[in-house]
Amino acid sequence: MWILWAGVLLCSASYTMAVPFLPLFLLELGVGDDAVNLWAGAVHASAFLVGALMAPLWGSLADKYGKRKMVIRAGLSLAIIYGLIAFVHNPWELIGVRMLHGLVGGFVPASMAIVASIAPKEQIGWSLGMMQAGTMTGGIMGPLFGGLLANAFGQRLSFIIAAACILIATLAVIGWVKEGVQRSPAKRSRIIEDVRVVLQSGALTRLLLLLLLFQLAINMIQPLLTLHIAHLQGDVKGAVLSSGFVFALIGVAGIIASPTWGRIGARRGYMPILAACFAAAGATVSLQFFVQELWLFTVVQFVFGLFMAGIVPNINTLVVQHTDEAFRGRSFGLTTSANQLGAMIGPLIGGALGYFLSIGWIFVTTGLLLLAGGLAVWTNLRPVVAQGDTASPSLKAESISFRE
Repeated sequence: MWILWAGVLLCSASYTMAVPFLPLFLLELGVGDDAVNLWAGAVHASAFLVGALMAPLWGSLADKYGKRKMVIRAGLSLAIIYGLIAFVHNPWELIGVRMLHGLVGGFVPASMAIVASIAPKEQIGWSLGMMQAGTMTGGIMGPLFGGLLANAFGQRLSFIIAAACILIATLAVIGWVKEGVQRSPAKRSRIIEDVRVVLQSGALTRLLLLLLLFQLAINMIQPLLTLHIAHLQGDVKGAVLSSGFVFALIGVAGIIASPTWGRIGARRGYMPILAACFAAAGATVSLQFFVQELWLFTVVQFVFGLFMAGIVPNINTLVVQHTDEAFRGRSFGLTTSANQLGAMIGPLIGGALGYFLSIGWIFVTTGLLLLAGGLAVWTNLRPVVAQGDTASPSLKAESISFRE
């Protein structure tokens, strides 16, 4: 688990070293200030569109051929993709490379699936929380190093370093990670059959919808944050470094909070914690409507990160509780699709709103969506006693149900 923890840390670092700064990179590529919001949304969404379509395939192949092989495939491919970003010369080429980025992804979900398969049942929440903390740790390193490198040498070098980071992570997996023997052999299935299996489980379907809503909400503001930070400090110069500091603090919040939310969820129930994190994150991000100072914006983003860090690990844990080992790779593939679909729609909505409205109203919209998610969890989820098997042999008995 710790080798995979280091792997997702480096994978996240490589991602946050490059992708959050692409809106500012668009300015370097010649995009005008009046159109940069729309281009930023398109650049972010392009990878997620392809990733949402490909994730179920990679998940199915992980169950069939082994999750470790999928981690290695994704890592080597991503190293090439990040290197290619350094050589693009116009926004259309950048969109093309980002689509390749979505095509080959899957390092983190395959790593999560391995950990979920080997962790003792009573430690799944903590283990997935630690893996989430690994991604958040990379979320600290990436923006800081990316910001420093871009400030000193230009953004293109930071893309090369990002490629080196994911390559190191992949070599570590090749050298030290052994997946072990799968206790429940996977059966061959088509993607449409996997989707049908999930749809037969109402609880799993709704968990995927929650992931989609969460990613949609946070990715409405993600492509615009660096531009907003540049506005708050009054100058584009140095905005990459300032943005790196803000993103790093969000990562610190995730490191602090993710394992803690996992432990609390194991003791008090994952659903109440999930509802509380949704609601608190929504209320916090809405406060950015009133913030006009960079230091206060940074503080609020840190608090937002504390609550945001409890959402994905708790949903992932509930998904693990609803699937047996033979379906584990496919279930994480489908959760990745939900994440990617929300991450695709969010930037498009955020970019469009940013074109017509101020970013303050985008923060409010994000907050309302997260509050709605918290309300849905609180009012429509109830614990029940698991009895027998569900309709599908690929799924365990449900431990939660949703009131219609």
